[in-house]
Amino acid sequence: MNALIGIDIGTSGAKTSLFTEGGEVIASYTGEYPMHQPYNGWAEQDPKDWWDASVKGLNAVIYEARKKDSSIAISGVGLSGQMHGLVMLDKDGEVLRPSIIWCDQRTEREVELMNEVVGRERLIRITANPAMTGFTAAKILWVQNNEPDIYERCAHILLPKDYIRYMLTGEFATEVSDAAGMQLMDIPNRDWSDEILRLLHIDRGLLAKMHESPDVTGRVHSRAAAGTGLPQGTIVVGGAGDNPAAAVGTGVVSEGVAFTTIGSSAVVYAVSDTVKIDMEGRVHALCASAPGKWTVMSCTQGAGISLKWLRDTCCLPEVLESERLDVDPYVVMDKLASEVAPGADRLIFLPYMMGERSPHPDPDCRGVFFGLSAMHGRQHLIRSVLEGVAFSQLECVEVFREMGVPVGDMVITGGGSNSRLWSQMLADLYGCPVSGMRSNEGAALGAALLAAVGAGVYGTVQEACSVVVRRGHTLTPDQASKDAYEPYFELYKKLYKTMKDDFKALSRL
Repeated sequence: MNALIGIDIGTSGAKTSLFTEGGEVIASYTGEYPMHQPYNGWAEQDPKDWWDASVKGLNAVIYEARKKDSSIAISGVGLSGQMHGLVMLDKDGEVLRPSIIWCDQRTEREVELMNEVVGRERLIRITANPAMTGFTAAKILWVQNNEPDIYERCAHILLPKDYIRYMLTGEFATEVSDAAGMQLMDIPNRDWSDEILRLLHIDRGLLAKMHESPDVTGRVHSRAAAGTGLPQGTIVVGGAGDNPAAAVGTGVVSEGVAFTTIGSSAVVYAVSDTVKIDMEGRVHALCASAPGKWTVMSCTQGAGISLKWLRDTCCLPEVLESERLDVDPYVVMDKLASEVAPGADRLIFLPYMMGERSPHPDPDCRGVFFGLSAMHGRQHLIRSVLEGVAFSQLECVEVFREMGVPVGDMVITGGGSNSRLWSQMLADLYGCPVSGMRSNEGAALGAALLAAVGAGVYGTVQEACSVVVRRGHTLTPDQASKDAYEPYFELYKKLYKTMKDDFKALSRL
């Protein structure tokens, strides 16, 4: 039997899954690793931790698969990963410094510099996005400005998943969907922008070779084969950023369909046949993992991160109860929140724990519980966090609809999709059906399907999705709940505008 592997380099761990060519999971393994925050607003990880977790994952899934069927042959490997991270290697391919990852907010000065030297409008027209603290370009400038000795030694700049590619194949390669989030690309033309690179003093030779997502980018070399259990010569395709890969894994590869994913961050993602750019910079335009397509995408920085913070900080009783029941702590938290009506008894949460990107590109805003009262308990805190993240998604969907991007057929994926309460909130707020997936493999499945196209199992990404991807349950919107949420949502939107200057003042204290 032939099989495919998808590796997804997430923020909390690397998920390695082995699939049949029909998309059935044979084996899966997730290896966790830490995120380091040496200062407020900073976020870093060690690329070697990603590789160690990937090696463990590959060995685990290949071992499990061959216990079931010793004749399994691996057709190809697809890669996915957290977007916007900066990986810097020296001429010998050694990591020079910890990776500055997607949620890091240290680069406000560099964002101002980009707007000065390129011009805000010109930057948006070329890269389809305003200068962003979370995007890779500003991080490169930060290293230029603050660690010139490291920048001088830098020979290669990669994204997180592309570091795994290098370790597997020795190739310095990337692909359009992930590279589009670096803010160094000419998005309409799907290649590096010589104009942006010149103005930012970044040598094109530091950047990886560009590919489309299903393209074969290299083959597993002997050293990686010995360490991982992969056969030497196995193809590795371009793959995709985590959300473009999740789009493939959920079948969102054509115009008219969208998905919401709730993981560490939360994203609304829709596909377009043409480039659609929001000149206000509230949402992102990127290249899709399906060749010839583009995307409109939002990102709420602190979605699952906010709920995890609440779990770790305030919900010890729920954690202990979950251990007693042998279930995930979020199951207990979800049940508690379901006992509270929409609006959480007049408690509103702003999910800005890591600054924000969509629809407020603001590195200085921070999380807020608004309306906290002595009558509120943990159940209200949990409910308000769920609602605050859901309100953020609706605020982004309103921008999509304003841009003429259709959002009437929604899929939900990511860890948050396991919460029926959260999923129903989104259906109610969006005012459209929200469908789960039979497989919750998401980005790992999408990466594997891209490998299937690269290996010739399927002719196109769309064909692979039509054969493999299947939806699960569908939740329909409840108008009474939507009406109940409406005044809270309107106040939620007002609160950011009211506190915007205060967030700036707080950042200067």
